[in-house]
Amino acid sequence: MTNATDYLENQIIDHLFRTNTFGKLTNVFFALFTAAPTDAAGSGTEVTGGSYARVQVACNNNSFNATQGGTSGASTGAGGGTTNAAAITFPAPSANWGTVSHYGVFDALSGGNMLIWGALNSPKTINGGDAAPSFTPGNLAITVA
Repeated sequence: MTNATDYLENQIIDHLFRTNTFGKLTNVFFALFTAAPTDAAGSGTEVTGGSYARVQVACNNNSFNATQGGTSGASTGAGGGTTNAAAITFPAPSANWGTVSHYGVFDALSGGNMLIWGALNSPKTINGGDAAPSFTPGNLAITVA
């Protein structure tokens, strides 16, 4: 399940029904968490140290699938969902990151605003020397409903 943060919900309301606009993002930044975020700003425990960094992903048709699947054309499917069309690979851990249970999507490489967050299907303990954690194509699902 994917959750929109309070920040994103407010941006959408202002963009659709008020005078403020929410500009198209060029990139989003994926983060990993060891404690669950919430819709509130600054919540959850993002991984730190051990070569950890958020992963920048371009907001384009090569990075994310349309709602009906595939990377070409505008979304026309039902259900409001997308998946990653390309791998999202974090740096290889040089120290223990702990048990990663959630992910977040931000508008900046550091700090910034979390837009969306969700739980992983299976929490994973990531230790120094492990292979670089990765969401292979099609395995990170985001639903806007």
